[in-house]
Amino acid sequence: MSRVWIVTGCSTGIGRAIAEYLLEEGHRVAVTARKITDVADLETRYPDQALAIALDVTRDEQVRDAIAATIARFGTVDALVNNAGYGYVSSIEEGEIGSIQAMFDTNLFGALRMMQAVLPHMRAQHSGLIVNISSLAGRIANPATGFYASSKHALEAMSEAASREVEPFGIRVCAVAPGMFRSEFSGRSLKSGNNPIGDYADTVHQRIELVRSADGRQPGDPRKLAAMVMALADMDDPPRQLVAGPDAYAAIIARTDEIRTAMERHRTLSVSTDFDAPQ
Repeated sequence: MSRVWIVTGCSTGIGRAIAEYLLEEGHRVAVTARKITDVADLETRYPDQALAIALDVTRDEQVRDAIAATIARFGTVDALVNNAGYGYVSSIEEGEIGSIQAMFDTNLFGALRMMQAVLPHMRAQHSGLIVNISSLAGRIANPATGFYASSKHALEAMSEAASREVEPFGIRVCAVAPGMFRSEFSGRSLKSGNNPIGDYADTVHQRIELVRSADGRQPGDPRKLAAMVMALADMDDPPRQLVAGPDAYAAIIARTDEIRTAMERHRTLSVSTDFDAPQ
């Protein structure tokens, strides 16, 4: 079944792979990037299916215009993929507030802007799918990636709440948490703090170098992630959360077991807080 999609952050990496895969499968796709020149080739290759749009998800008017342009061209929006985002690495102490806010404005509030812009249309047609590309970091926070993880934890929470809110209207929302997929995340798209503290050299800074060293060697295939995203649209009851990649699956299972073990260890203390029963 051919659908109309709008995908954010299509210049490279996962977003580009999702857009290309959907087009190859015969779907109509609004392909977006901050610079329209980064996606113009897709419109040239698929003139009847692709619509290239300049979109910075931190700008309200561009978000509204992108949704309106998609509906004007294709008549509807069946599915939204919120993929635009980037990473920021530093210790919590070293983080620069302005840079952290800028990342949240893209990773979290950019997705929120897109959801708020498309939901009135989806409610009116009583159908729709929203896929928010989260991260393994949206489930597990590690040294050096605490701020990025915070933005993705927030995206996971927002996605789950939205899912429960809009299901009665025939709309589904799913947060997809990929592990290490071949993209620009560890390379060009990764930002870092500018005021390193020497005490973190052997811990946080080493992990930053580990993150950077993965660039170009990530095991995940973005095309297979794209196929997973497309498969969600064909499900009668897609999940609210979906893990992508064996590395993410194993890590989240281990973290879940760790949380449950800690909860059971401290169960007596945790459940001891109600008022005492009347004598």
